[in-house]
Amino acid sequence: MKSSAGGLAKAAWLLAAIYYFYQYALRSAPGVMMPQLAGAFGLSAAGMASTIGLFYYGYAPFSLVAGAAVDRLGAKAVVPVGALMTGVGALLFATGNLAAANIGRFLQGAGGVFALIGAIYIVTQSFPPSRAATLIGATQMFGSSGGSAGQFLVGPMIAAGLAWNTFWTAMGIAGVVIAVLLALLLPKSTSKLDDGWLASAAAAIFAVFRNPQSLLCGLIAGLLFIPTTVFDMIWGVRFLQEGRGFDYADAVMRSATVPVGWVIGSPLLGMISDRLGRRKPVLAAGSAVLLACLAWILYGQSSLLPPHVLGLVTGISSGAAMLPYTIIKETNQPNLAGTSTGVISFMNFSLSAVAGPLFGKIMSTVSGSGQPRLEQYQTTFQPLLFGVALALVFTLALRETGPAMRIPAAIEETV
Repeated sequence: MKSSAGGLAKAAWLLAAIYYFYQYALRSAPGVMMPQLAGAFGLSAAGMASTIGLFYYGYAPFSLVAGAAVDRLGAKAVVPVGALMTGVGALLFATGNLAAANIGRFLQGAGGVFALIGAIYIVTQSFPPSRAATLIGATQMFGSSGGSAGQFLVGPMIAAGLAWNTFWTAMGIAGVVIAVLLALLLPKSTSKLDDGWLASAAAAIFAVFRNPQSLLCGLIAGLLFIPTTVFDMIWGVRFLQEGRGFDYADAVMRSATVPVGWVIGSPLLGMISDRLGRRKPVLAAGSAVLLACLAWILYGQSSLLPPHVLGLVTGISSGAAMLPYTIIKETNQPNLAGTSTGVISFMNFSLSAVAGPLFGKIMSTVSGSGQPRLEQYQTTFQPLLFGVALALVFTLALRETGPAMRIPAAIEETV
């Protein structure tokens, strides 16, 4: 009986992880079709970047909704709804109508947030704490694989003549199918809403927010994610073409090595953290390596390193951004696992939502009406270096929550 329950938990986690793969592919795919999208919607590159960035305007606020809902209703009641929203959002984006596309991109983010929160909720409810960082890292591995597929596979298809709207229509249909499978296969929850559910959800969100460690986790995750969610996924291919002089195919391949690195780094760093029983040393080391990689990407000579190595190491080190998702869960009460994940996702992607149009505005200002050169990209994205350095400083202020510390009493006192 116990083996059967364990198998069901693994299947539930796997389904949520596949959903996370799917939404990450949608998140990254626009980066390899920016010219086609800009032409279809009649926007400049900066304007198109703003439309694409609406994903994060949906993702951030719905993180709080998803976290509280999962804690109270369970994964089965809410995660399939999120997948359906994501699929409908992709279908709206495929229409070619700017207003519909804006709504669709927002829905992709609003629905996509349920994937990671649902997966982490399942991990928290069904697996021992000693495996938490490893499984959360493995969840991010699925997402990273989707991010890589959104560039590594979609880029060549677009280059070969696949219409951009055909891609989005197919992905919309896939989202609806995933929603149906989740509704059928996720285990039922015994949780029910009571009369005071709204006040209870608000109190849970407030309890997580008032914990200073939660705020540090959200800031660290956000500052470490921006180099990938904004720089690589939106601007990466264009930076390599216009700033470094690579042709389109080579630029796509090099940009895609970053999410390939996530595939390796997210579960690897999580596993190392679980083996050490500590979170901070791994998080600090990953942040430091990411800072060095970004500095080299912007200011170093790309010809001095073998092709694809820098992007791969950047992706591996950025996998440390998932460790705050484990830390925030450990520094708050166990029954607030979904809410904690929602809060950190809200803070994380609120930063990405602000950073996307901000970088687009800086680029428009420094490049004017001409094609950006390397100097303009360096000026625009130099703040990334300061952000990662600040994340490293915040890491030093975190309290260690790894299993080796065994401080459950201290954790209880903070919430």
